[in-house]
Amino acid sequence: MFDELNKYKVKDHFVCKPTDSLKEVCNAPNDKSGIYILYALSKGRIDLVYIGSSGKKLLTGSIKTRKTGLGGMKDRLVNGHHFGKVPRKKSWPIRMLAENIEALDVHWYITYEGDIKDCPLQIESLLLHKYLEIYGTLPRWNKALPRLNK
Repeated sequence: MFDELNKYKVKDHFVCKPTDSLKEVCNAPNDKSGIYILYALSKGRIDLVYIGSSGKKLLTGSIKTRKTGLGGMKDRLVNGHHFGKVPRKKSWPIRMLAENIEALDVHWYITYEGDIKDCPLQIESLLLHKYLEIYGTLPRWNKALPRLNK
């Protein structure tokens, strides 16, 4: 669906069940920024439920990567807030159980590395706009389009 992601060479994914420790199964880097896409696995179906990003563009044009906690994209995935002021390591298992989701397949892509210097927030916005154009709605765990003036 997102051919734009093919150019990113540093990428991977991990699977997280409601009973897993997100911190332990998350293989996202702790010193890089990029975007991530969550797919819910439930009753033999795969549904894209969320598109997010980690890292902000500075006035210099470089990307600010999280330094607190675990650092980088890993910290955003594990400790970032989702569904209120609750860290994902707590909110995702609760939400997965409530929605009968067997597992999340989290795909991540580093968008600012080497010769490729794409702002994660801009790529997140591009993917969300494309999804909205195709389906007429945002993924169900996304509440709004990102503000690009961050």
